[in-house]
Amino acid sequence: MKIEKDNKSMPNAHLHDLFVDELKDILGAEKQLLKGLKKMADKAVNENLKSAFTAHHAETEEQIERLKLVFSSIGLTARAKKCKAMAGLLEEAEEIIEEFDGDEALDAALIAAAQKVEHYEIATYGCLVTYATLMKHEEARELLQTTLDQEKDTDVKLTEIAMSEANVAA
Repeated sequence: MKIEKDNKSMPNAHLHDLFVDELKDILGAEKQLLKGLKKMADKAVNENLKSAFTAHHAETEEQIERLKLVFSSIGLTARAKKCKAMAGLLEEAEEIIEEFDGDEALDAALIAAAQKVEHYEIATYGCLVTYATLMKHEEARELLQTTLDQEKDTDVKLTEIAMSEANVAA
């Protein structure tokens, strides 16, 4: 079921196609990220960082399921598209792993790569929450806000590990 832009019952209907496109993009991004997080966890030296990557992997799986609920809440079947931004961020993470493998700064470099990903996700989910709010998609807004809050928490955790352990050790 596609909600038409001229549907008078939905406020700010002009945002609908953008909202759906961004949902497809972030669903693709989250799926791509699962592989990247596994690689980062495998390469991390610091146990707290390994644990953070592993925990975020599980959280990302939950976020994918939550995105499927968002699609359902607006009457659509969940479909992902390849996220070019995430592909680029993960490619950069791969380069960092190769460049700093065996180096004292590897964990600090992994955190930098991971925080770039988190900031991309925070920006995307922030926009999606705004669109859902403006279109009065309340269930979608609540689901997306939950994920946005998780992404922000992950960013804080990575900063704490960087400041207390990884950057100091490097």
